[in-house]
Amino acid sequence: MSEISLSKAVRSNLLSLQNTAELMGKTQERLSSGKRVNSALDNPTNFFTAASLNARAGDLNNLMDSMSNGIKTIEEADNGIKAITKLVESAQSTVRQALGDAATETKPQLNKTLATAGESDATGKSVRETALDKTIAGTAAPSASGSDGIAGLMGATTDGTAAAVRISVGDTSHTFEVDGDTTVRDFVASINASGLATASVDDAGKLLISANDSKTLKLDATVDNSDPASAAFTAMSVNTGNDGTTALTAAGVASDGVSSEVRTKLVSQFNEIRDQIGKLAQDASFNGINLLNGDKLKVAFNEKSGDAAASLNIEGSKLDAESLGILAGGAQATEIDFQSDGDLENAADSLGKALVSLRSIASNLGSNLSIVQTRQDFTKSTINTLQTGAANLTLADTNEEAANMLALQTRQQLSSSALSMASQADQAVLRLF
Repeated sequence: MSEISLSKAVRSNLLSLQNTAELMGKTQERLSSGKRVNSALDNPTNFFTAASLNARAGDLNNLMDSMSNGIKTIEEADNGIKAITKLVESAQSTVRQALGDAATETKPQLNKTLATAGESDATGKSVRETALDKTIAGTAAPSASGSDGIAGLMGATTDGTAAAVRISVGDTSHTFEVDGDTTVRDFVASINASGLATASVDDAGKLLISANDSKTLKLDATVDNSDPASAAFTAMSVNTGNDGTTALTAAGVASDGVSSEVRTKLVSQFNEIRDQIGKLAQDASFNGINLLNGDKLKVAFNEKSGDAAASLNIEGSKLDAESLGILAGGAQATEIDFQSDGDLENAADSLGKALVSLRSIASNLGSNLSIVQTRQDFTKSTINTLQTGAANLTLADTNEEAANMLALQTRQQLSSSALSMASQADQAVLRLF
């Protein structure tokens, strides 16, 4: 108050106490907040620089949630691929089990006795060798030496046209040209070389033709490798392994294999596994995104936009039995015939390729996961660096501020004592009265 006059000494000590109190207030604020820069008034440069650093750290921290969700989405897709891989391996095991049940009776056969004991005695050879040395074409009735043909096997051509015998297994056929010098030995060698069937002549002189697959085995006559000719050969009696005795005319004779009960049961098991592949892929989603259903995932790595933005776009893959090339088991042309060794082997190859595709997709996901995790770790380090930098600009040294407070308290006590002594000097005048 201006009406009150203070001595110079008192006023000086009072100002000292006021300054000390102000410094103590600032020190107490720093100790309570832990910061030496609490507002722009304390240090504008440091305050706004730290605010900018903390703001960017906050933006990056918000992106950490997106990265975390991206990692979990990729991990869920990887979990799905691992489970689908097990299903494909299970389907592969089912196919192998079916192949392992390739019993002899499932392979169609054709057989015909070509030589007799009497012919063997006439030639001085074994019955088997006599049958092997006989010619395919020639006169219908054999001579005693067995060199003029095989009675009823094919007989003579009607018009001298070059002829052939065609053997078929399913939709695949092999044609063997026949002339007057062609022997049963040549015929057997040609069939064995075709890969479609296995031919042999046993010690009893019987020609046995067994398909290498479970599909229909057919034997017919052709002219110039064309469709079966109506008059190419005379009738031939061939005993089929499963169907009894049938006459071979131009239309041929066919023998079907016996269905394996084991394979029949495995079809439904295989189809159930196949159906589960697509269902499992549909369930491999996280937060509404399914990378196994063809969805896309974008993971942002920084807070910038435009050309300065950094992100990763992950393309999903639609995974189901069709996309993996796994056919269903059944009797249709586009399905796997579990009674056919050939179809089962093709199915095994397809399943192997499906596993390769799954490994490739898993590898791609693993690469993307590694990128996101690396960026996540980098972002964590960046946030820490930004926050540390901001702290270096604003945080107080509590040890230093505590020492300052102690010094200020001491100064306050000294100032109070000095003010008291100055006041005593002013009070001395009272002793005059």
